[in-house]
Amino acid sequence: MRDLFYAHIAEDGRKQTVLQHLEGTAKLASEFAAVFEEERMGQLLGLAHDIGKYTPGFQKRLHGGARVDHSSAGAFEVMKLQQPTASFCIAGHHGGIPDGGGRGDSCGQNTLMGRLAKVQSGKTEDYSGYHGELELPNIPFYLIDRHDLAAECMRIRMLFSCLVDADYLDTERFMDGKMEALSGWLNPADMDKLDKKLQNYISGWFPPKNELNRLRCEILESCIRKGQEESSGLFCLTVPTGGGKTVASLAFAVRHAKIHGKKRIIYVIPYTSIIEQTAEVFRNILGKENVLEHHSGVMYDDAGGLSAETVRKVKATENWDMPVIVTTSVQFFESLYSNKPSECRKLHNIADSVIIFDEVQMLPIPYLKPCVHAIAQLVKRYHVSAVLCTATQPALENILRKYLPDHSAVELCPKEIGQNDIFRRVMFYNAGRMTWEELGMALDEHRQVLCIVNSRKNANQIFQMLEGEGTFHLSTLMYPEHRRKVLREIRKRLASGEVCKVVSTSLIEAGVDVDFPAVFREEAGLDSILQAAGRCNREGKRSCKESIVTIFQSENKPPQLFAIPIGATRGVLKSRIDIASEEAIHEYFKELLDLKGENAQDKKKILERMEEGDFPFKSIAEDFRLIETDVKTIYISVDENQSLLSRLRQGERSRGLLRELGQYSVSVYEQHFKALYQAGDIEILDEEISILINKNLYSEKTGLSLEADFGKALFI
Repeated sequence: MRDLFYAHIAEDGRKQTVLQHLEGTAKLASEFAAVFEEERMGQLLGLAHDIGKYTPGFQKRLHGGARVDHSSAGAFEVMKLQQPTASFCIAGHHGGIPDGGGRGDSCGQNTLMGRLAKVQSGKTEDYSGYHGELELPNIPFYLIDRHDLAAECMRIRMLFSCLVDADYLDTERFMDGKMEALSGWLNPADMDKLDKKLQNYISGWFPPKNELNRLRCEILESCIRKGQEESSGLFCLTVPTGGGKTVASLAFAVRHAKIHGKKRIIYVIPYTSIIEQTAEVFRNILGKENVLEHHSGVMYDDAGGLSAETVRKVKATENWDMPVIVTTSVQFFESLYSNKPSECRKLHNIADSVIIFDEVQMLPIPYLKPCVHAIAQLVKRYHVSAVLCTATQPALENILRKYLPDHSAVELCPKEIGQNDIFRRVMFYNAGRMTWEELGMALDEHRQVLCIVNSRKNANQIFQMLEGEGTFHLSTLMYPEHRRKVLREIRKRLASGEVCKVVSTSLIEAGVDVDFPAVFREEAGLDSILQAAGRCNREGKRSCKESIVTIFQSENKPPQLFAIPIGATRGVLKSRIDIASEEAIHEYFKELLDLKGENAQDKKKILERMEEGDFPFKSIAEDFRLIETDVKTIYISVDENQSLLSRLRQGERSRGLLRELGQYSVSVYEQHFKALYQAGDIEILDEEISILINKNLYSEKTGLSLEADFGKALFI
């Protein structure tokens, strides 16, 4: 009788053989990969990934023995079958996809070639026992595109995702004693239910009660109609501010998913500051049980005693197995370029979905080409319908044409509707340079006014000039709950006609629902200026001539970060064309990309490095960071969070606690943090967690002071 080799032993003593685990994982991985026609590769990955457990060393590990490398064996065996793609996936299914390395790599190097050399040299235990139990399928070798190795890298990550998720799910199924088959959220009938919920939500909009609502309804109906008519592909939704973009794009996605059998809807948003607002809208429309909000500001606690719905959402954050996902650009694109199992696990569930990229013009220029290449691959090879959704459509045509030459973007909003004069709710005035005194006097002339500036330092300086009741400051130096409280008071005053003068950083531009009769915007990129204009006469209750957006240059030199966008904006302003027109927007983005230069669109040479053929997965994952500024989090001590801070000081670090405390956190740059630390104003609990202990440095008006206790001013 031959020896049995085991993969897992449950707490109650049940044992799962390696063969049972390999076959279970292969079945799931094959099902996942079938969505993009790779079921045979999924099967190979599942069958081969853990054959390194056919060793005495691993069997001892199950009983508390030393850790052993059980991934390299499978990677070696599939490489013998001329399957380098599978070899990368299997080598990395625990520690992350390694860099490819070179043939000269020694067996001590943590590259794929180094791992293979380790097996080749006999420095791993004999795992040949697997031959008596299974035979690996022999699949013809192929690359999806020999002229686009970056596409092959995407393929490897997608297959890696299938393996990692299948491995986790089969292991979880055994450990929990649930031997029934596992499947994802793939029931087409459920998307039909979501469509009915959406139709019920918008039913009260018809018939529209005024001309603005009539146009919003036409945009909505166009999106629903094209959701039915158009097959998978690339779409754009160019809707002016106030055109109902959020609900219209969701309506397209739901109807498109229902008619064309898409698995889920993913909504990608650039800012965490507006993601909560969007997710709440979707929950109200579709039901909270159908919407997963996944970003750095939302962490579901994994402690016991959770409701079934919360447990489901905890698991869904790992693999996005929910009908509607609302996430950030950072979470989405960094996952696509990651090499880590935990971040890549969800990638296969992106395939065959509808993805809405909201405010797509906010994609960082240093990563523009890698981001657009990823979108192109998802559309081209993974049956994704991608919607580029914005009020200011950037000039991405050339990049899209390069990476997606056979797909033309279908516009969902009829051009004649989007350009209707009723959406023209403001006029622009270029005031040129203004001193602080001149700006302060100009703001004082208005009963209700919003002033948006480029830095927290400028916002603080201008606010100090305003006097009297009804003056407000907004910046990220205020913790989120504080900002929400101030915004509630601002909205109340605006609605009741009371005095309301607000100085804010750009955080108020992106989707924050406020309506001022006048807006002042410090010179910035044209996209930022147009976003700011969306806070003026938002509801169209005043005439265009009564609603002025004033563009001004401030006393302070703008941060270097703004130099090129400001230069491109000045070029458009000098051309004397209507800066809110489609012509101006395209001219701005063309000028911006030209000023930056083509190389600036892939600053870290992500695509170039992948094309070189050595597959540097680990190093690219480390370098691909959409937000590169190093910031530190400081928790602000207030009466309402004392019990939470007490738990933190006692050593608790649960995700639930950190989520609650996140509403009382402020992110500061390194130099600000160091100054506060040197002055003894913060208590550092560990490398990641600090608490403000000098309460004099936090103001109910302006938030965290820009000066440490010893008075050194900091440039923020």
